[in-house]
Amino acid sequence: MSNSLPPKPRIIGVKTRISIVASIYNEQFTNALTENATEELRELIPQGRVDLIRVPGAFEIPVVVATILQRDPPACIIALGLIIRGSTAHADLVGSAVTDALQQLAVQSLCPIIHEVLLLDNEQQAHARCIGPELNRGREAARAAAAMIHIFQELDRSVPRNTSVRNPRYA
Repeated sequence: MSNSLPPKPRIIGVKTRISIVASIYNEQFTNALTENATEELRELIPQGRVDLIRVPGAFEIPVVVATILQRDPPACIIALGLIIRGSTAHADLVGSAVTDALQQLAVQSLCPIIHEVLLLDNEQQAHARCIGPELNRGREAARAAAAMIHIFQELDRSVPRNTSVRNPRYA
């Protein structure tokens, strides 16, 4: 993991839609992740639209992501959540299941899914990554989303215009 945020990519004048699926559990931290991601997206993609869907916990994120992908895929999806380890293996099991499901969905759908469902040891780590300015994973997720949208736009531009392979999400 990096010790600071990556540089800001810029996508100017792009009308695109991004979905954020964020858990409510550990609300203080997930609210901060969501607010930071949304603010950063508005700065990076001023003409973009951000749809926010809140779910009870991290485990529910993949099924909602799958539903979005099936119904009306956006240019990118950001998954936000926070799991704090306890004295059992439950947190690790949930974290692993969410990670595996999101990766499968991204590869199958060919839609970027930014995974910021954090698995942390304590609230101090959560504060540093969700609320603090230096390791803010909400802002980092927004920057990764903007970068992936740009990459997919470039990939789509390399496909000849007379082919059906082009993706209208990145036009």
